[in-house]
Amino acid sequence: MREFTYEAHPARIVFGAGAARTRLADEVGRLGATRLLLVASERDAERVRSLVAPLRDRIAATFTAVREHVPLATAEAARAVAAAVKADGVLSIGGGSTTGAAKAVALTARIPVVAVPTTYSGSEVTPVWGLTVDGRKTTGVDPAVLPRVVVYDPELTASLPRGLAVASGFNALAHGVEAFWAPRRNPVSTAIAEDGIAAIVVGLRKDDPVALLRGAWLTASAFAAAGSGLHHKLCHVLGGTYDLPHARTHAVVLPHVLAFNAPGAPDAVARVARALGVDDPVGGLRELADEMGVPRGLRELGLGEEQIDEVAALTEPAVPEDNPVPVGGGALRRLVRAAWSGEDT
Repeated sequence: MREFTYEAHPARIVFGAGAARTRLADEVGRLGATRLLLVASERDAERVRSLVAPLRDRIAATFTAVREHVPLATAEAARAVAAAVKADGVLSIGGGSTTGAAKAVALTARIPVVAVPTTYSGSEVTPVWGLTVDGRKTTGVDPAVLPRVVVYDPELTASLPRGLAVASGFNALAHGVEAFWAPRRNPVSTAIAEDGIAAIVVGLRKDDPVALLRGAWLTASAFAAAGSGLHHKLCHVLGGTYDLPHARTHAVVLPHVLAFNAPGAPDAVARVARALGVDDPVGGLRELADEMGVPRGLRELGLGEEQIDEVAALTEPAVPEDNPVPVGGGALRRLVRAAWSGEDT
Protein backbone atom coordinates (compact mmCIF):
# COMPACT_ATOMS: atom_id res chain seq x y z
CA MET A 1 0.00 0.00 0.00
CA ARG A 2 1.02 3.62 -0.49
CA GLU A 3 1.72 5.49 2.75
CA PHE A 4 -0.36 8.64 3.15
CA THR A 5 -1.23 11.46 5.51
CA TYR A 6 -4.70 12.96 5.54
CA GLU A 7 -5.32 16.37 7.07
CA ALA A 8 -8.92 17.59 7.26
CA HIS A 9 -9.52 21.29 6.71
CA PRO A 10 -12.02 22.72 9.19
CA ALA A 11 -14.80 24.87 7.79
CA ARG A 12 -18.49 25.37 8.39
CA ILE A 13 -20.51 24.61 5.25
CA VAL A 14 -24.05 25.93 4.84
CA PHE A 15 -25.69 24.54 1.70
CA GLY A 16 -29.18 25.26 0.44
CA ALA A 17 -31.34 27.13 -2.04
CA GLY A 18 -31.78 30.68 -0.75
CA ALA A 19 -29.18 30.19 2.01
CA ALA A 20 -27.38 33.43 1.09
CA ARG A 21 -30.63 35.33 1.77
CA THR A 22 -31.75 33.46 4.87
CA ARG A 23 -28.59 32.27 6.63
CA LEU A 24 -25.77 34.70 5.89
CA ALA A 25 -26.54 37.25 8.60
CA ASP A 26 -26.73 34.58 11.30
CA GLU A 27 -23.47 32.99 10.15
CA VAL A 28 -21.65 36.32 10.33
CA GLY A 29 -23.18 36.85 13.76
CA ARG A 30 -21.80 33.49 14.93
CA LEU A 31 -18.29 34.71 14.17
CA GLY A 32 -18.84 37.93 16.11
CA ALA A 33 -17.44 40.13 13.31
CA THR A 34 -18.68 43.73 13.54
CA ARG A 35 -16.39 45.56 11.09
CA LEU A 36 -16.50 43.59 7.87
CA LEU A 37 -14.66 44.33 4.66
CA LEU A 38 -17.04 43.31 1.88
CA VAL A 39 -15.21 42.08 -1.24
CA ALA A 40 -17.42 41.85 -4.32
CA SER A 41 -17.22 42.70 -8.00
CA GLU A 42 -18.97 45.83 -9.17
CA ARG A 43 -20.55 43.72 -11.92
CA ASP A 44 -22.75 42.04 -9.31
CA ALA A 45 -23.48 45.15 -7.26
CA GLU A 46 -27.28 45.01 -7.24
CA ARG A 47 -27.50 41.41 -6.08
CA VAL A 48 -24.78 41.90 -3.50
CA ARG A 49 -26.55 44.94 -2.03
CA SER A 50 -29.66 42.85 -1.56
CA LEU A 51 -27.80 39.99 0.10
CA VAL A 52 -25.93 42.20 2.57
CA ALA A 53 -28.86 44.45 3.48
CA PRO A 54 -29.36 42.64 6.82
CA LEU A 55 -25.65 43.19 7.55
CA ARG A 56 -25.42 46.88 6.66
CA ASP A 57 -24.49 47.84 10.24
CA ARG A 58 -21.60 45.37 10.23
CA ILE A 59 -20.00 46.39 6.91
CA ALA A 60 -17.24 48.93 7.45
CA ALA A 61 -16.04 49.17 3.84
CA THR A 62 -16.45 47.62 0.39
CA PHE A 63 -13.71 46.64 -2.05
CA THR A 64 -14.78 46.09 -5.67
CA ALA A 65 -11.53 46.32 -7.69
CA VAL A 66 -11.11 42.56 -8.00
CA ARG A 67 -9.07 41.12 -10.86
CA GLU A 68 -8.31 37.63 -12.12
CA HIS A 69 -5.12 36.01 -10.82
CA VAL A 70 -5.00 38.60 -7.96
CA PRO A 71 -2.21 40.98 -9.03
CA LEU A 72 -0.13 42.19 -6.10
CA ALA A 73 -1.47 45.73 -6.57
CA THR A 74 -5.02 44.42 -6.09
CA ALA A 75 -4.03 42.60 -2.92
CA GLU A 76 -2.27 45.64 -1.51
CA ALA A 77 -5.23 47.90 -2.27
CA ALA A 78 -7.64 45.53 -0.54
CA ARG A 79 -5.33 45.21 2.45
CA ALA A 80 -5.08 48.99 2.73
CA VAL A 81 -8.87 49.35 2.86
CA ALA A 82 -9.11 46.62 5.50
CA ALA A 83 -6.44 48.30 7.63
CA ALA A 84 -8.01 51.75 7.28
CA VAL A 85 -11.34 50.58 8.72
CA LYS A 86 -9.81 48.15 11.23
CA ALA A 87 -11.72 45.26 9.69
CA ASP A 88 -12.22 42.22 11.90
CA GLY A 89 -13.51 39.97 9.13
CA VAL A 90 -13.86 39.68 5.36
CA LEU A 91 -17.08 38.83 3.55
CA SER A 92 -16.48 37.59 0.01
CA ILE A 93 -19.40 37.36 -2.43
CA GLY A 94 -18.35 36.34 -5.92
CA GLY A 95 -16.20 33.98 -7.95
CA GLY A 96 -12.64 32.81 -7.56
CA SER A 97 -11.07 36.23 -8.15
CA THR A 98 -13.19 37.71 -5.39
CA THR A 99 -12.33 34.89 -3.01
CA GLY A 100 -8.68 35.33 -3.94
CA ALA A 101 -8.72 39.01 -3.02
CA ALA A 102 -10.38 38.18 0.31
CA LYS A 103 -7.71 35.56 0.97
CA ALA A 104 -4.99 38.10 0.25
CA VAL A 105 -6.39 40.27 3.03
CA ALA A 106 -6.68 37.36 5.46
CA LEU A 107 -3.11 36.29 4.69
CA THR A 108 -1.66 39.45 6.23
CA ALA A 109 -4.44 40.71 8.52
CA ARG A 110 -5.13 37.25 10.02
CA ILE A 111 -8.87 37.88 10.16
CA PRO A 112 -11.60 35.34 9.28
CA VAL A 113 -13.25 35.05 5.87
CA VAL A 114 -16.88 34.27 5.18
CA ALA A 115 -17.31 33.18 1.55
CA VAL A 116 -20.42 33.16 -0.60
CA PRO A 117 -19.35 31.69 -3.98
CA THR A 118 -21.24 32.61 -7.13
CA THR A 119 -19.28 30.30 -9.46
CA TYR A 120 -17.83 26.80 -9.18
CA SER A 121 -14.25 27.91 -8.54
CA GLY A 122 -13.79 25.92 -5.32
CA SER A 123 -11.28 28.36 -3.84
CA GLU A 124 -13.60 28.89 -0.88
CA VAL A 125 -12.73 25.50 0.66
CA THR A 126 -8.96 25.50 0.16
CA PRO A 127 -6.20 27.03 2.28
CA VAL A 128 -4.37 27.97 -0.93
CA TRP A 129 -3.66 31.62 -1.76
CA GLY A 130 -2.33 33.00 -5.02
CA LEU A 131 -0.83 36.32 -6.10
CA THR A 132 0.59 37.47 -9.41
CA VAL A 133 3.84 39.39 -8.94
CA ASP A 134 5.83 40.74 -11.90
CA GLY A 135 4.03 38.43 -14.30
CA ARG A 136 4.54 35.29 -12.22
CA LYS A 137 1.83 33.47 -10.27
CA THR A 138 2.95 32.73 -6.72
CA THR A 139 0.94 30.36 -4.54
CA GLY A 140 1.16 29.18 -0.98
CA VAL A 141 -0.77 27.38 1.73
CA ASP A 142 -1.81 29.05 4.97
CA PRO A 143 -4.72 28.03 7.24
CA ALA A 144 -5.47 31.71 7.85
CA VAL A 145 -6.86 32.10 4.32
CA LEU A 146 -9.27 29.16 4.54
CA PRO A 147 -12.75 30.68 4.90
CA ARG A 148 -14.27 29.89 8.27
CA VAL A 149 -17.79 29.73 6.84
CA VAL A 150 -18.95 28.97 3.30
CA VAL A 151 -22.54 29.61 2.27
CA TYR A 152 -23.39 27.61 -0.84
CA ASP A 153 -26.56 28.83 -2.53
CA PRO A 154 -27.39 27.30 -5.93
CA GLU A 155 -29.76 30.20 -6.60
CA LEU A 156 -26.66 32.39 -7.02
CA THR A 157 -25.05 30.14 -9.65
CA ALA A 158 -28.28 29.38 -11.53
CA SER A 159 -28.04 32.72 -13.31
CA LEU A 160 -24.49 32.19 -14.60
CA PRO A 161 -24.27 32.53 -18.39
CA ARG A 162 -24.02 29.03 -19.84
CA GLY A 163 -20.50 29.53 -21.20
CA LEU A 164 -19.19 30.72 -17.85
CA ALA A 165 -20.97 27.91 -16.00
CA VAL A 166 -19.36 25.35 -18.31
CA ALA A 167 -15.86 26.80 -17.96
CA SER A 168 -16.25 27.06 -14.19
CA GLY A 169 -17.59 23.52 -14.06
CA PHE A 170 -14.57 22.21 -15.96
CA ASN A 171 -12.32 24.10 -13.56
CA ALA A 172 -14.07 22.18 -10.78
CA LEU A 173 -13.57 18.92 -12.70
CA ALA A 174 -9.86 19.68 -12.83
CA HIS A 175 -9.71 19.82 -9.03
CA GLY A 176 -11.12 16.32 -8.85
CA VAL A 177 -8.95 14.80 -11.57
CA GLU A 178 -5.81 16.42 -10.14
CA ALA A 179 -6.59 14.95 -6.70
CA PHE A 180 -6.02 11.44 -8.10
CA TRP A 181 -2.29 12.04 -8.66
CA ALA A 182 -1.40 15.10 -6.55
CA PRO A 183 1.44 14.72 -3.99
CA ARG A 184 -0.78 14.33 -0.87
CA ARG A 185 -3.39 12.05 -2.46
CA ASN A 186 -5.04 9.67 -0.04
CA PRO A 187 -8.06 7.35 0.10
CA VAL A 188 -10.36 10.03 1.53
CA SER A 189 -9.56 12.72 -1.06
CA THR A 190 -9.72 10.15 -3.84
CA ALA A 191 -13.21 8.96 -2.87
CA ILE A 192 -14.47 12.53 -2.48
CA ALA A 193 -12.99 13.53 -5.83
CA GLU A 194 -14.68 10.71 -7.71
CA ASP A 195 -18.06 11.53 -6.17
CA GLY A 196 -17.57 15.20 -6.99
CA ILE A 197 -16.62 14.52 -10.62
CA ALA A 198 -19.72 12.39 -11.11
CA ALA A 199 -21.92 15.17 -9.70
CA ILE A 200 -20.31 17.79 -11.97
CA VAL A 201 -20.80 15.66 -15.07
CA VAL A 202 -24.49 15.30 -14.22
CA GLY A 203 -24.70 19.03 -13.50
CA LEU A 204 -23.10 19.99 -16.79
CA ARG A 205 -25.28 17.71 -18.87
CA LYS A 206 -28.52 18.63 -17.11
CA ASP A 207 -27.63 22.28 -16.48
CA ASP A 208 -28.29 21.59 -12.79
CA PRO A 209 -26.75 24.22 -10.46
CA VAL A 210 -27.36 22.09 -7.35
CA ALA A 211 -25.36 19.16 -8.73
CA LEU A 212 -22.67 21.48 -10.06
CA LEU A 213 -22.27 23.35 -6.78
CA ARG A 214 -22.22 20.15 -4.75
CA GLY A 215 -19.64 18.65 -7.09
CA ALA A 216 -17.50 21.78 -7.03
CA TRP A 217 -17.47 21.74 -3.23
CA LEU A 218 -16.42 18.07 -3.15
CA THR A 219 -13.70 18.27 -5.80
CA ALA A 220 -12.21 21.41 -4.28
CA SER A 221 -12.22 19.73 -0.87
CA ALA A 222 -10.34 16.80 -2.40
CA PHE A 223 -7.88 19.17 -4.05
CA ALA A 224 -7.33 20.98 -0.74
CA ALA A 225 -6.30 17.71 0.88
CA ALA A 226 -4.33 16.23 -2.03
CA GLY A 227 -2.46 19.29 -3.25
CA SER A 228 -1.52 20.74 -6.60
CA GLY A 229 -0.09 18.75 -9.50
CA LEU A 230 0.88 19.10 -13.14
CA HIS A 231 -2.45 20.50 -14.31
CA HIS A 232 -2.52 23.38 -11.84
CA LYS A 233 1.18 24.14 -12.14
CA LEU A 234 0.72 24.55 -15.89
CA CYS A 235 -2.45 26.61 -15.57
CA HIS A 236 -0.84 28.92 -12.99
CA VAL A 237 1.86 29.76 -15.52
CA LEU A 238 -0.68 30.29 -18.29
CA GLY A 239 -2.82 32.56 -16.12
CA GLY A 240 -0.21 34.44 -14.13
CA THR A 241 2.32 35.03 -16.92
CA TYR A 242 0.10 35.28 -20.00
CA ASP A 243 -3.12 36.48 -18.36
CA LEU A 244 -5.25 33.78 -19.98
CA PRO A 245 -8.79 33.52 -18.56
CA HIS A 246 -8.68 31.30 -15.48
CA ALA A 247 -11.65 28.94 -15.82
CA ARG A 248 -11.49 28.59 -19.62
CA THR A 249 -7.78 27.79 -19.43
CA HIS A 250 -8.46 24.95 -16.99
CA ALA A 251 -11.25 23.71 -19.25
CA VAL A 252 -9.01 23.62 -22.34
CA VAL A 253 -5.98 22.08 -20.62
CA LEU A 254 -7.68 19.32 -18.58
CA PRO A 255 -8.27 16.71 -21.33
CA HIS A 256 -4.68 17.12 -22.51
CA VAL A 257 -3.19 16.64 -19.04
CA LEU A 258 -5.36 13.59 -18.45
CA ALA A 259 -4.19 12.12 -21.77
CA PHE A 260 -0.57 12.87 -20.84
CA ASN A 261 -0.74 11.30 -17.36
CA ALA A 262 -3.04 8.40 -18.24
CA PRO A 263 -0.29 5.85 -19.04
CA GLY A 264 1.14 6.22 -15.52
CA ALA A 265 -2.10 6.64 -13.60
CA PRO A 266 -4.34 3.60 -14.13
CA ASP A 267 -6.36 4.21 -10.96
CA ALA A 268 -7.09 7.78 -12.02
CA VAL A 269 -8.10 6.56 -15.47
CA ALA A 270 -10.49 4.00 -13.99
CA ARG A 271 -12.08 6.49 -11.61
CA VAL A 272 -12.54 9.20 -14.24
CA ALA A 273 -14.04 6.61 -16.60
CA ARG A 274 -16.46 5.49 -13.89
CA ALA A 275 -17.47 9.04 -13.05
CA LEU A 276 -18.03 9.85 -16.73
CA GLY A 277 -19.79 6.56 -17.40
CA VAL A 278 -17.46 5.67 -20.30
CA ASP A 279 -14.75 3.14 -21.14
CA ASP A 280 -12.28 5.70 -22.48
CA PRO A 281 -12.00 8.62 -20.01
CA VAL A 282 -9.77 10.77 -22.22
CA GLY A 283 -12.11 10.40 -25.16
CA GLY A 284 -15.11 10.84 -22.85
CA LEU A 285 -13.73 14.03 -21.36
CA ARG A 286 -12.97 15.44 -24.81
CA GLU A 287 -16.44 14.49 -25.98
CA LEU A 288 -17.98 16.25 -22.98
CA ALA A 289 -15.84 19.34 -23.64
CA ASP A 290 -16.88 19.40 -27.29
CA GLU A 291 -20.52 18.90 -26.31
CA MET A 292 -20.29 21.87 -23.97
CA GLY A 293 -18.52 24.13 -26.48
CA VAL A 294 -15.14 24.26 -24.72
CA PRO A 295 -12.38 25.50 -27.07
CA ARG A 296 -10.03 22.76 -28.21
CA GLY A 297 -6.75 24.67 -27.90
CA LEU A 298 -5.04 27.47 -26.01
CA ARG A 299 -4.44 29.35 -29.25
CA GLU A 300 -8.17 30.12 -29.18
CA LEU A 301 -7.61 31.85 -25.82
CA GLY A 302 -4.78 34.02 -27.14
CA LEU A 303 -1.59 32.05 -26.45
CA GLY A 304 0.95 32.47 -29.23
CA GLU A 305 2.77 29.54 -30.79
CA GLU A 306 6.06 31.31 -30.08
CA GLN A 307 5.27 31.17 -26.35
CA ILE A 308 5.07 27.38 -26.12
CA ASP A 309 8.73 26.86 -25.22
CA GLU A 310 8.62 29.50 -22.48
CA VAL A 311 5.46 28.03 -20.99
CA ALA A 312 7.08 24.60 -20.78
CA ALA A 313 10.31 26.00 -19.33
CA LEU A 314 8.48 27.97 -16.63
CA THR A 315 6.24 25.04 -15.69
CA GLU A 316 8.68 22.14 -15.61
CA PRO A 317 10.55 23.07 -12.37
CA ALA A 318 7.24 23.34 -10.48
CA VAL A 319 5.85 19.92 -11.45
CA PRO A 320 5.90 17.45 -8.52
CA GLU A 321 8.58 14.80 -8.80
CA ASP A 322 6.05 11.99 -8.44
CA ASN A 323 3.91 13.06 -11.40
CA PRO A 324 2.70 9.78 -12.96
CA VAL A 325 4.58 10.47 -16.20
CA PRO A 326 8.01 12.18 -16.36
CA VAL A 327 7.86 15.68 -17.83
CA GLY A 328 11.52 15.97 -18.85
CA GLY A 329 13.17 15.34 -22.18
CA GLY A 330 10.76 17.52 -24.10
CA ALA A 331 7.65 15.69 -22.88
CA LEU A 332 6.18 18.76 -21.22
CA ARG A 333 6.76 20.83 -24.34
CA ARG A 334 4.83 18.25 -26.34
CA LEU A 335 1.97 18.49 -23.85
CA VAL A 336 1.90 22.29 -24.08
CA ARG A 337 1.95 22.18 -27.88
CA ALA A 338 -0.94 19.71 -27.91
CA ALA A 339 -2.89 21.92 -25.53
CA TRP A 340 -2.09 24.93 -27.71
CA SER A 341 -3.14 23.32 -30.98
CA GLY A 342 -6.02 21.25 -29.64
CA GLU A 343 -4.54 18.07 -31.09
CA ASP A 344 -4.16 14.78 -29.22
CA THR A 345 -1.15 14.60 -26.87
